[in-house]
Amino acid sequence: MKAIYSILVCVTLSVQVSAQDTFSIVGLDSLTREVGGAGASCVDLNQAGISDPTFICQLLSDTGAINTQASYLQGNQTNARARMRAGNTPAQIISWLIANDVAADPSARQYGIVGFSGQQPSAAAHTGTNAVNYKNHITGHINGFYYSIQGNILLGPQVLSNMENNFRNTQGDLACRLMAALQGAKMVGADTRCSANNTSSLFSFLKVSKRNDPYANPSLNLGVITNDGDKREPIDSLQKLFNQLRSCNAASVHDMSKSQDLAWALYPNPASDQLLIRTEALVKLTVTISDMLGRKVLNTTCFGNTLSIDVSSLEEGLYWIRLGDLSPRAFVKSSN
Repeated sequence: MKAIYSILVCVTLSVQVSAQDTFSIVGLDSLTREVGGAGASCVDLNQAGISDPTFICQLLSDTGAINTQASYLQGNQTNARARMRAGNTPAQIISWLIANDVAADPSARQYGIVGFSGQQPSAAAHTGTNAVNYKNHITGHINGFYYSIQGNILLGPQVLSNMENNFRNTQGDLACRLMAALQGAKMVGADTRCSANNTSSLFSFLKVSKRNDPYANPSLNLGVITNDGDKREPIDSLQKLFNQLRSCNAASVHDMSKSQDLAWALYPNPASDQLLIRTEALVKLTVTISDMLGRKVLNTTCFGNTLSIDVSSLEEGLYWIRLGDLSPRAFVKSSN
C-alpha cells in the first residue's frame, strides 16, 4: 500500500490569502522523476477557514511542481497548472502568468516552478516588485535535482540562502532535501509576522509525487497547522511526522548481482572537465569509457551514488560509458 500521510483535508479555495506562502520550495529529481514542494507561512489558517496547508503547491506527477504565493489567487494557480499540462516549460509558464494575471496585477505575485520538457528539466521563478519585503527567489540545480526557492515578508536573505544550502548539501532523495530546506528557514521571525509568536511560521507542509501517482494523491503528503499564540514551531512538528515515515540515512549498497535495472543519470552532457553520474542507490562498480571504435580509454572502480569522473584528458568527440554490466550510454566530450 502506498504510504500517504495527510493531516488535513483538501478544500476548494475561492478566497484570496495574502502573502501565501511566505517561504517555499519546489523541486524535482531528474533521475527518479519525482516532483515535490514544501513551504511555511505565518498566516493563521484556522482563522482564514483553510484546512489544507498545501494548497499553494500543485504537483503534476512526472511533469512538474508549481508554488503560487504572495497575494494568492486560485485562478492564477489553475492557469499555471493548465499551462504545465499543455507542455509549457517553467519559464514559459512564468511568462504566460505575468501576461495573463487574473487580476491584472502580476507585480503582487510570486511563483516557483520546476518541470520536465520531455527529458529536459528546468526551474524558473517570479517575484513581483510589489510583493512585501524582504522578497526574492533562487533557482538552481545540483546532481540532477532542480529547485526554485522563493519568499516574501522575510527576516532577510539568510532565510532563502539557508534553505538553498540545506537543499544542496543534504544527502538523500527529494523528500529529504525538501525537509532539510525547510529546516534551513527555521528561525524566529523568518516570516517577520511570527516574531511575537517566537516561531518561524504558523503552518508548514511537504509533499512529493512519484512518477505514477494519481493527480492530487501524492505518495507523501504532510502538513501541520498551529494557532497564533501557540508558540509551537510547525517545522519541528512537521519534522516529527516526516521522521515517522521516512529515513534519510544512507541506503545500503546496491547488490548488482540481483538487479540489472538500476536507474542512473549522466550530466552534464556534453561534458568538458567532469562527468557526473548519479544512481538511485549506493553502488560499488566498475566504470568503463570507450571511444566509438570500442577502445577503452578509461577504466575505474567507483563507490557511492554520486560519482565524479575526470574526462578533461579525453579528446573531443562521442564516447560510450558503461556502469558494471548495465547497458552503455553515449556522452559528448566537449572543449573547455
